[in-house]
Amino acid sequence: MAKNLNGVSPTIASLVSVLVCIGCGGGKDQGSTPATPTIAFEKHGELSLEREGAPYLKIDIEIADSDSSRMRGMMQRTGFPEGTGMLFIFPVEEIQTFWMANTPVALDILFANADSQIVDIHKYTRPLSPENVTSEEPALFVLEVPAGFVDSNGIIETDYLAWARTAP
Repeated sequence: MAKNLNGVSPTIASLVSVLVCIGCGGGKDQGSTPATPTIAFEKHGELSLEREGAPYLKIDIEIADSDSSRMRGMMQRTGFPEGTGMLFIFPVEEIQTFWMANTPVALDILFANADSQIVDIHKYTRPLSPENVTSEEPALFVLEVPAGFVDSNGIIETDYLAWARTAP
């Protein structure tokens, strides 16, 4: 194996140079941290909020209806596009618990029963909190929207969710 004047092989010297360059950030700001990848919103359907049988608000939704999509939820997302939310569909109506520890955005979380009636609302949940957000009533559907959405739109318990999937 060939060696340079310092007794180090050219391959090792090149590797050390690459590692030093990676370690120094390649000339980037020393104080910056690598960006966390984010998951883009993907429209799966539309949801209306209804009161007394009449819709009063419509949003686009991403649907989380598999174990993996429900577990991932809003993790690795820094927010919602305007007028959107995430609808979780569970296989069984029961007390539902959400965990904010890996969610970097504050949310309003609406729990709805099998009749799609909102039975519990948790507003302004704390991002990255280890505390659980648990429904007080059994729920089959859970809608996550940006914090403040409930107050801004006058959403109340006893309102209903009506949703439909859009064609892919």
